Amino acid sequence: MDAASPGLSAARTFHALPDPATALALLGEANRRAPAGRPVAIGERDLWLYGAGNLGRLARAHCDVVGQLVAGVVDRNAEAHRDLPDWAGVSLRPPDEVSPGTKTRALLAVSIVTSPFVPLRDQLLADGWADVVPFYDVAEGFRHLHPLSNGWFSSPLEDAALTEAGEVLAGFTDDRSRAHYLRFAAWRLAREEWDFPQAPVTIGDRFFIPEVLGALRPAERVLDGGAHHGELVPRFFEAFGGTLERLWAIEPDPGSLRVLDAAGETWPADMRRRVAILDEVLAARCGPIRFHHGLGYASQIAPTGDLARRATTIDTLGLDSTVIKLHLEGGELDALKGARETIRSHRPILLATIYHDAAGLIETPLHLMRTLEDYAVFMRTHGYCGTGAVLYAIPKERLPS
Repeated sequence: MDAASPGLSAARTFHALPDPATALALLGEANRRAPAGRPVAIGERDLWLYGAGNLGRLARAHCDVVGQLVAGVVDRNAEAHRDLPDWAGVSLRPPDEVSPGTKTRALLAVSIVTSPFVPLRDQLLADGWADVVPFYDVAEGFRHLHPLSNGWFSSPLEDAALTEAGEVLAGFTDDRSRAHYLRFAAWRLAREEWDFPQAPVTIGDRFFIPEVLGALRPAERVLDGGAHHGELVPRFFEAFGGTLERLWAIEPDPGSLRVLDAAGETWPADMRRRVAILDEVLAARCGPIRFHHGLGYASQIAPTGDLARRATTIDTLGLDSTVIKLHLEGGELDALKGARETIRSHRPILLATIYHDAAGLIETPLHLMRTLEDYAVFMRTHGYCGTGAVLYAIPKERLPS
């Protein structure tokens, strides 16, 4: 396996896909450099954001919640974003309109995960910015106020955890999954970006990878857990075509639920007839929980929440789902634990994000590998900086022979 020297850039390229033994050895190498970072304190500096897209808007909303002033936003396409209500009251500029003095005094938090961080950071430093970090490194310092945690720092794995990680690596169906896992783990442990050209990050196909599309059957029934504003509902119908019989869109955040209901009114009549919108909080067991609402994408079960809700389980809902998608900001493992009977009875395809909490590194994939019977488990990354990681579990009888 050929690897470039990591050097100061903290980036490496591997030109072959790893088998289980090679993958475990590489994981051990990354583990020896953990932890490789800590939350970034803003202090007396001005905070600027780089990127005005979806993550930039989430970052600005996060700062509003925690009371952190955003001094400005840098975006190469600043003009296209300037009039959006998300940026009201914030200076939004293209890179060449930021003064050298601002660059040397400010902390620049990169709010883009659709391209590699390391080369972007190096270019921004060369352009005169004194301090450039991923936005999630800043967000980690506000966990007592806001539960967002897409960029946590992983402590070194003890021997028992490394043994379990070896079980995970061996349990994946293909070497591409092992490469995607290492990309994810290297960022969490060593703060390094590992690139595997034979297993690239793919941005536009999250939840709709070829392996999933190739396993579809007529009359699929989809549980969309964490439907947010319903962005994926039309995509499910488009990707599944005439095979989609029913879709349950589950969204517990009151604000997002209102937007989802309004979006439903705009869907074609045939789609509306096949979609049911459910206001439910999915968990491992039924009972009272605290829900932190009003955070958009980041709303979730959290001790910081001031909304009292009663959680339910997928099994309790009693839905005959044949595809289950879970994007629950760290609640995916608990939702899977509350779906054991549904999974046993209906053998659904499972699509679960794993990048919102520490369980995604070992506990969640290990749960699937140990509890699912005759499933193929894949992993793919659909973003950089350790984000966009998704587990895909497909019943083996659905795979092409």
